[in-house]
Amino acid sequence: MDKSRPARILHVVGAMNRAGTETMLMNIYRNINREHLQFDFVSYSRESAHYDQEIKKLGGNVFHLSKTTSMKELYHVMKKHGPYAAVHSHTLFHCGIANAAAILAGIKIRIAHAHTTEDDSGTFLRRVYIAFMRFIILCSSTKLLACSKGAARYLFGSSVLQMEKYAYFPNVINYEAFLKHRGAEVKKYKMEKGMGNSMVIGHIGRFIEAKNHLFLLDIFKRLLEKDPTIKLLLVGDGELKKYIEKRAKREGIYENITFAGIRDDIDTMLHSMDVFVFPSLYEGLGLVLLEAQASGVSCVVSEAIQHEADVGLNLLWTLSLEEGGEVWAEKIRQAASAGKERNAHRVKAAFEQSGYSLDEGVSTLMDIYQISGREKNERHVNRFF
Repeated sequence: MDKSRPARILHVVGAMNRAGTETMLMNIYRNINREHLQFDFVSYSRESAHYDQEIKKLGGNVFHLSKTTSMKELYHVMKKHGPYAAVHSHTLFHCGIANAAAILAGIKIRIAHAHTTEDDSGTFLRRVYIAFMRFIILCSSTKLLACSKGAARYLFGSSVLQMEKYAYFPNVINYEAFLKHRGAEVKKYKMEKGMGNSMVIGHIGRFIEAKNHLFLLDIFKRLLEKDPTIKLLLVGDGELKKYIEKRAKREGIYENITFAGIRDDIDTMLHSMDVFVFPSLYEGLGLVLLEAQASGVSCVVSEAIQHEADVGLNLLWTLSLEEGGEVWAEKIRQAASAGKERNAHRVKAAFEQSGYSLDEGVSTLMDIYQISGREKNERHVNRFF
């Protein structure tokens, strides 16, 4: 490998759109020393994604492939555009295919990274596929990372926590970007959207089944029965967005909902909320939940949220989805009454103690990638191992 050029890491992803895993990768990419290290991305989407242009501006490449099962395409990318110091896969059970291709390409460091606790695993054939791919992942990977123990068990199997090559890696965020309360921006946005001084509950996430938007609409309808001025702020896009909009119109609650779409100013969105609601059916961790806590916003979440997501600020209110919309609505009212965490020093200390520091995450990855000439804080390098 040419010592005069930065080492390159190949990340294998679905598409670099604004979502939890992808946002975390961009947080890391923006903060690495790009004189020593650069990122490239394999995307299993032919369409341009939200972060593609920024990746290119930072010096990285995005390779759009057509088939998630094509080891030949992956091998071709690795050989043509390498050499790569490591391959870092984030595509659930397809991680095994990418890391097997990396073996053929002669790449020594091969990482499989678990980000979720569940997907469609109900059928017999799916269970057979999962067992086979889990075997491939364990055989082909030199390092196994996960954002939570639940995510680790789901992707790698229940015995993974005792394996030497397994490590917990938190979904690190640039929490300091959320500490400052942007009063002027928030006031301007709320006035533009007709929220005024109304209570605002919010959600940030893709419009997919796992995020449980239908249940959120049921909760919101019950809240409106007690307070007709309350507003719902939904940030994100996805395949179910149009359906949720139609459902809101049918329920007669559409006028009280702002569909904000994909936003770059997530900090302003979060500071516009009185309560963040996260009724997911399943989650690996929930990066946006960390951002909400960094913003000091009370969060009402489902029991599917992994306990690692709680940074210890007493901002999380957890409920079972089986308790129903009325109980959730009452808990949201209680959370709103409890108010926000305004002490920035307390928030910062909680994130540092919980290991969600971006500096720590970068330092740890540099160590995993075995990048020479790195600038890292030796206090943090072994924290996650």
